[in-house]
Amino acid sequence: MRSRNVLLVLLVAIFGLSIPSFASDLALIHAKIYPSPTDPPIADGTILVNAGSITDVGPGTTIKVPPGATVLDCHGLVVTAGFWNSHVHILAPELLHAEKRSSSEISSQLEGMFTRWGFTTVFDIASVLDNTNNIRRRIEKGDIRGPRILTVGEPFYPKGGTPIYVKGFLEENHIPSAEVESIPQAIQRVRQQIKDGADGIKIFAGAITANGVLPMPIDLAKAIVIEAHRAGKPVFAHPSNAEGLEVAIQSGVDVLAHTAPMSGDWSPAFAERLKSAHMALIPTLTLFDVEAKKTKVSQEENEMWIKQAVQELKAYSDAGGEILFGTDIGYIDQYDTAEEFTLMSRAGMSMQHILASLTENPANRFGFSQRSGRIAKGMDADLVVLDGDPATDITAFSKVHQVIRQGKVIYPAH
Repeated sequence: MRSRNVLLVLLVAIFGLSIPSFASDLALIHAKIYPSPTDPPIADGTILVNAGSITDVGPGTTIKVPPGATVLDCHGLVVTAGFWNSHVHILAPELLHAEKRSSSEISSQLEGMFTRWGFTTVFDIASVLDNTNNIRRRIEKGDIRGPRILTVGEPFYPKGGTPIYVKGFLEENHIPSAEVESIPQAIQRVRQQIKDGADGIKIFAGAITANGVLPMPIDLAKAIVIEAHRAGKPVFAHPSNAEGLEVAIQSGVDVLAHTAPMSGDWSPAFAERLKSAHMALIPTLTLFDVEAKKTKVSQEENEMWIKQAVQELKAYSDAGGEILFGTDIGYIDQYDTAEEFTLMSRAGMSMQHILASLTENPANRFGFSQRSGRIAKGMDADLVVLDGDPATDITAFSKVHQVIRQGKVIYPAH
């Protein structure tokens, strides 16, 4: 045995070979585990992690923790798969001009926005692509602590359709116009952004301007969607109102980035239309409360907007439509997710349905189902440890104790 060990050391020294480790890097024990939105919870469970992947999960009585593993005692805590936030923006001032910012500064900002709330993957659906690429390259290298970031880069506005609420911000930060005037120009931009690393495309099917909601021309929207789909990329749409919803449906987009309170109630028949179009919906219910408070409307009007958004989510959820969790963080700065979970519950979504919107639904929708969205052997070790049980208190989804990304604890930072 001694001579075998000496031989292994020599092989490592001469040829740079690595000695495989058979011990788990990490073990979470005595946890209540929700392996998926549909599987029954494991009351006193153990999860073993090695090299960033889950190697075993099950009742603690059936799993032996290997010697040398780092053990996290989760007695009284709940563990789920890592959360996805499918509507964020890498546009916070603290994240712009990333090439001039330290890794610790960016890590701290990403923690406050994302990992502190359990997000191990986020989909950025409007930012500056070069800047976002800078940040995610540094995350992948391990220089920055943060979630996996998918991005669309710059969005596509119709000509004259830069939204009134971001126009000043874009000018102040010298961010060029993302308006498109012609189909050839739009197609070329889609190709270029995908070549430069975009994981999807976003259109403003209805852009809010000083003169009202400006819809994107249908032929332009269709051309963008067809080109994105040709490259296998999903398309998000910002609808704003009923006309914007029609543009989204008729052009074949994949994901509605918001509910659309300006569109009025969604009937069961309309919800079925969306479902037949295989569309996913990101509700962003908290957004409407934040915007109402920003514009100082009355409490009655504020409640009217929230009630409308909740009605639309309920209509689509009741129809069996796919819901993806998202908050618009990066545009709004209300990072606490408790209100969003409360409003989703108010729309009639069960704990299991909300968990699906945070895990399995986005993993399936965006092509990560073999790696993400469930706690199972062979899946990425992206995990959220909660202080409470969302089965008894839906806001427990926001009470995050620890976050593990690829087998490493990234929140709280050590």
